[in-house]
Amino acid sequence: MSGPTREPLPVPVPREALDYLRAKGYRVGFDHHDVWQEEHATAWTVAKAMRLDILEALRAAVDEAIAGGHAFAEFKRELQPLLEKLGWWGRGELLDPLTGETREVQLGSPRRLRTIYDVNLRQAHAAGQWQRIERTSTALPYLLYQLGPSREHRREHAGWAGILLPADDPWWQTHFPPNGWGCKCWVRQVSRREAERLLASGEYLSQAPDLGVQEYVNQRTGQVVSVPVGIEPGWAYNPGQVSRLARARQLLAEKHSPDSGQSNGT
Repeated sequence: MSGPTREPLPVPVPREALDYLRAKGYRVGFDHHDVWQEEHATAWTVAKAMRLDILEALRAAVDEAIAGGHAFAEFKRELQPLLEKLGWWGRGELLDPLTGETREVQLGSPRRLRTIYDVNLRQAHAAGQWQRIERTSTALPYLLYQLGPSREHRREHAGWAGILLPADDPWWQTHFPPNGWGCKCWVRQVSRREAERLLASGEYLSQAPDLGVQEYVNQRTGQVVSVPVGIEPGWAYNPGQVSRLARARQLLAEKHSPDSGQSNGT
């Protein structure tokens, strides 16, 4: 029902994905809960990278990897020596600004670089794909949820494989993948004719199951959110939708700023 299992990241990643990353600002955070959910769509951040030069080095490496279609091994080989030189590698002591305590923490490591590489590529790809979906929704108005190449799949994600909904269905606002750490699910655009054929087979779902929500409290920020069951806290958003909305708000704010040189209509 879910179709062929394959890696949904083209190499190199499309231009829209790179534009998504380059439009972000910087936010430092001691913990990955400090910069939360939709904030990731507009802010470049890596937990415990508390200096701008470290964030800039990480961002430049991800940018280069996406632009050049570099595999993780090349990404790590180029970045690790720089991070070691900057003092952001291995175990180290770091001040937690929330608690005022100095703690021994894990800074850079091969495992952390793998997470940084995977998460940013998948988020950027998702945002770029959403832009293309919006541009081509007339010809391809449906989206099909499919499983990625993971050896094991989350039970809820496996249940979503084969869900076929219009691209403007509200379900995609929270369930557009990735939907958690290491999630490799993806969506495929489908024409109206193909959607009718697939649904007629009886093997696809024209309505998403309602699994309910669970309340989650971010212990770092105190924010309370309702998270759809099956999605990890902090991932229940569509990065493409959020980033475009945030950019529109930014442009509107700049237009009406006293320093913009434009009339505010008064």
